[in-house]
Amino acid sequence: MSKPANVFIMEVGPRDGLQMQTAVLSVQDKIGLIERLAAAGLPAIEVGSFVNPKSVPQMANSGEVFHGLPSGGAVQYHGLWLNARGLAQALENGRVMVTGKLMLTATETFSMRNTNKSIAQTLEGFPAWIDQYRAAGIETDDLHILAAFGCNFDGAVSAGRVVDLIARGEVVMRQHGARLKRICLADTMGWGNPRQTRALIGAVRERWPDLIIKLHLHDTRGMAIANAAAAIEMGVMEFDASIGGLGGCPFAGNRGAAGNICTEDLAFLCAEMGLETGIDLDLLVEAACYAEALLGSTLPGKVMKSGSLARYRSRTA
Repeated sequence: MSKPANVFIMEVGPRDGLQMQTAVLSVQDKIGLIERLAAAGLPAIEVGSFVNPKSVPQMANSGEVFHGLPSGGAVQYHGLWLNARGLAQALENGRVMVTGKLMLTATETFSMRNTNKSIAQTLEGFPAWIDQYRAAGIETDDLHILAAFGCNFDGAVSAGRVVDLIARGEVVMRQHGARLKRICLADTMGWGNPRQTRALIGAVRERWPDLIIKLHLHDTRGMAIANAAAAIEMGVMEFDASIGGLGGCPFAGNRGAAGNICTEDLAFLCAEMGLETGIDLDLLVEAACYAEALLGSTLPGKVMKSGSLARYRSRTA
């Protein structure tokens, strides 16, 4: 399959990245970071989550952050919710771009640790989610599969298991008047490699050739950028990424691991492959350095330290 001409990157650092930090950033510090990310040209930013602040205290001020962001721009400000109460809070906030997403986890143990529900219980809850979205005038069409590449608790996850899980989710969606259009495959604990990435994408495409596929990659074992390159070669054009490589999952049993795929490294990869992202890499590097200064710790991003190749190329032009 030919490479896409454009790659859509959603920035998840302010949510997925900051939730793993010991420090709880103020509303103004978060807004400062998000404004820099928006200025760099990122089309979508996951600002925060509507979850129990006792479980994830770093997200307790998310509602205030949404309200403090400038309105009327082209940037989509997204959020995360794990239950009906969280979705209601996102809808009531009025500044959140709420999309009709449903979430399943590929393994039983992580499903319980992350949501306190089994896979079967999660599926049983889909009709209520669909009804809540429908009441808000939102189409339910997006299914996220967590731990789709492997699990620190239950081990390897086969492509067949993921396909079966998507199929189970699609059946419930169809029974309640929803149509699956998009799938997000999350390597929540960093088990993926390029060969596995190709196999998983291929298996999903074989069953659902018209689905839009997005990847949410973690760099736990240094494979995220290689997996992204493999996915791009197969025509995947949507990714989540985190500024400076921030991130991780507080319930994945590996708190010291590296975070999500780094936004500026992914943007650099796309540029070097001749793909458009609409991102100003220099401004994105500035945003990464700002995040590093806010947190007072060294982030794992590569391009934020080395810069792009533009200035070196200009010397020999």
